[in-house]
Amino acid sequence: MKITFLLHNAYGIGGTIRSAANLSTALAERHEVTVASLYCHRDSPGLDFDPRVRLVGLIDQREGSKDLALPAADQPSEVFPASVGGVSGLSDQRMADYLAHSDADVVISTRPVLNVYLARFGVPGRYLRIGQEHSTLTVREQAGHRELQLNAVAQLDAFAPVSSNDAAAYRAALPEAAGRIRHIPNSSPAPAVTRSTGENRLVVAAGRLVAQKRYDVLIDAFARLREEFPDWELRIYGRGPLRDPLLEQVDRLGLAGRVRLMGAVAPLDTEWAKGAVGAVSSTWESFGLTIVEAMACGLPVVSRDCPYGPSEIITPDEDGVLVPMDEGDEGLAAGLRRLMADPELRRRMAENAIRTAARYEPSVVAEAYEELFTARPRGGGVRRLRGRLRRRPDRRLVVAASAEAPARPAAHCVATADGGFTVALTPAEPGDLVLRLRDDPEGRQLRLPLDREGRGTVSRAEHRLAEGRWDAYVTASTAARARRLVAHRVEQAALVGSVPTVGEGGVTSWIPYTTKEGNLTIRTWGRPAHAEVADITLDEESALVTATPHGPPAQLALAVRQQEPDVLDFTIPLRVLPTGRVLLTIPYERALAAPHGRWNLLIRSSDGTLVPLGRIGGDTVDRRRTDLYPLVTRGGNTLRLGYTGDNALVLTTAPVRPKDAPH
Repeated sequence: MKITFLLHNAYGIGGTIRSAANLSTALAERHEVTVASLYCHRDSPGLDFDPRVRLVGLIDQREGSKDLALPAADQPSEVFPASVGGVSGLSDQRMADYLAHSDADVVISTRPVLNVYLARFGVPGRYLRIGQEHSTLTVREQAGHRELQLNAVAQLDAFAPVSSNDAAAYRAALPEAAGRIRHIPNSSPAPAVTRSTGENRLVVAAGRLVAQKRYDVLIDAFARLREEFPDWELRIYGRGPLRDPLLEQVDRLGLAGRVRLMGAVAPLDTEWAKGAVGAVSSTWESFGLTIVEAMACGLPVVSRDCPYGPSEIITPDEDGVLVPMDEGDEGLAAGLRRLMADPELRRRMAENAIRTAARYEPSVVAEAYEELFTARPRGGGVRRLRGRLRRRPDRRLVVAASAEAPARPAAHCVATADGGFTVALTPAEPGDLVLRLRDDPEGRQLRLPLDREGRGTVSRAEHRLAEGRWDAYVTASTAARARRLVAHRVEQAALVGSVPTVGEGGVTSWIPYTTKEGNLTIRTWGRPAHAEVADITLDEESALVTATPHGPPAQLALAVRQQEPDVLDFTIPLRVLPTGRVLLTIPYERALAAPHGRWNLLIRSSDGTLVPLGRIGGDTVDRRRTDLYPLVTRGGNTLRLGYTGDNALVLTTAPVRPKDAPH
């Protein structure tokens, strides 16, 4: 059977796209599957689609595309009112043409705009037309698109909301179409990473930074727990328009460094596996794909009992906690407290959560769709499909990942507890792993033979890597040309909370990571001495930095040295704490009295050695956008602590800019 999914933009990383990627992969086991994306804004998708799934872009939005210059691209849609975004005269034309000439047996649309297009331009009787709902009817009504959606649903052959409660709402609104409306949940595959141990003291949430997710409530809830659980951290993954307001809230509550906005990450299973507890604070969730994803990675989930999804997934006190909506951040804090305070409860719920997530594996959901394909919700077109299913049950189509060039080798990399890492090629092939130090005049590299399954281990005990960035390659033989390794997955869970290693080679830290181009690289630090930042607190008059020194035993003073030019410095006393850590007190008045600029923070040891301050331990390779601290304004000047791209702690002072001035 030929099955086509219609997506608005398959090249992003949203929940609807993840759901389509999961389901299309499962259906590709037995069918010929195409994903038709109305828009294409980049060369490759942001999420992994199975190589057997053919990806088609209808409107090319990449820079230099001829589609952008077509007159129809700037003309309004004739199908939708002006209040509907993301459509144009060109989208009308391309979708109408594609649906008119499609040879699919089933076409599945995934958004209201696409449901309308499928109802308007789809060919009844030629293929089965199925719409999906990844939001809720209530939200469509609030957006003013209720009638648009209902009119489309009434014309389709079948309609599949992801929530059973939402399916009931659609049946009530369209009693004449009730027999064609069937609840089928989203799917989430078993994780491709090692499940969470539950030992990292980390609460994880994920989703767009938008009002629906109410991350402000989650941050307020976490603030209530800060004194009780001083060594726990909250990470929120995602991007969106509310990033700046949420950062302001974090600053206002004094949670900088404890609550971190991590940005968008794909795939997310590597990040769920780092956590101990998942959190959902939304006002509504049509399904709650992140709940299932977290559970599959071994996290119990604390969620507000919002409409509709959480209560359909979570069984209270079995695999998670449901918090009444009217209890606000206080109730959410109470739910989090239960799990944060009880490792045994977390362990028990995590085991149950894994079993719950198995109900939503793509193969299970794919079978539900196949049952829908062979049902008779409407007319002869579906009866014709039943015959096709009987005649071609095993037909498959394998589509190459790229028609222009063979796929590059990929690697699954796992950081180990001792600070090293393992590499496994996917697909497996023997050869040598080659690590090359980037921009190195000496051309240093490490070559490590892989076993027959394409696996190898880079051990801290056996190997030395100089400070810098080591790019990963693979070669079939010593004479063969090395090929850059794509990072299929990079597991860093073992590094959460880790500290730099101190040994014969000095102070070292390694973090494998995925570059923005999708390649595997190892960031390494190696120096004779280092001071690892543990905490930063800003009070009314000064910044307090707590750090653990590694290296020379006697630290005397904090030397602040300007980066450009590197000749000015001033010294501030520091105090050695009974724990062996040092407390650096940086008075704002003293810092702002020095020339403005960017200043390195260094500890001057008893022999005059300057020891850099920074945070090179843990699992974060670049802390510039995740470890943010408030801007301090004094008079006409500003001061801010932050990190460089090498995770060195720096102090920046400057005159007040208009946007920084208090209102």
